Amino acid sequence: MNEAVLRAGRVAVVTGAGNGIGRAACRRFAELGMKVCLADVIEDDLAEAAAEVAELAPGGSADVLAQLTDVSRLADIESLHEAVLGRFGEVGLLMNNAATRASGDALGEAAAWQQSISVNMWGVIHGVQTFVPAMIAQGTPCRVVITGSKQGMTNPPGNTPYNVGKAALKAYAECLQHELRNTADCQVTAHLLVPGWTTTGKREHKPGAWLPEQVVEVLEAGLRSGDFYLVCADNEVTPEMDRKRLLWAAGDVIENRPPLSRWHPDYAQAFEEFSP
Repeated sequence: MNEAVLRAGRVAVVTGAGNGIGRAACRRFAELGMKVCLADVIEDDLAEAAAEVAELAPGGSADVLAQLTDVSRLADIESLHEAVLGRFGEVGLLMNNAATRASGDALGEAAAWQQSISVNMWGVIHGVQTFVPAMIAQGTPCRVVITGSKQGMTNPPGNTPYNVGKAALKAYAECLQHELRNTADCQVTAHLLVPGWTTTGKREHKPGAWLPEQVVEVLEAGLRSGDFYLVCADNEVTPEMDRKRLLWAAGDVIENRPPLSRWHPDYAQAFEEFSP
């Protein structure tokens, strides 16, 4: 089933494809011989990425479709779906990757909240609800990737709208996979990609961060092995540190500690001893 998706001739659709992880994923899918549809809201980045992917695709530009898409608008996602099916006839892999880092706090401006939730949460729901029924009906092995974040799991203070949106995606992806595996004759599976600190967009690369290509390596390996949680390390946080932080966060509930006790001064020593 794994090789039936990540192989020549299948079709990959990637939102947020103009930069970062999405762009790196498109390059890798083209290298595997897949046909690639790139979607992004920034026209110049989209065109540049599409040209780059076309150089890697076996069929060149004939194997590449680029469509300007605002994932927060359902009509844009529906148009994307129609364009992909019209051009390639199927979808083997849907990567819901588009995101915004519109910042704020719990009492912050509504505009930042609306932008963050519209893109980071509703953009994914639009993608899944538009594409997945047809993917199920194809009767072929397919993959749905949802790009989450460690911030949606450990909830570090600093950008509440982003954390909330990514936490919602974790719950949504888990429920989606549960529903898919309990759908008769369904060959579609869902997977949650969880990047750590990654250099995305046009930001300067920092030594502690991973490059998007490293995240895509985890993505590909996890899809081939059939894993659901595709959790990435970075150059500062090891997988063991990640496990400790996740366990500590769960312990806030189990042990009735204050929320986000990892950043609470009264628990600083206890956390240090727990996760050296």
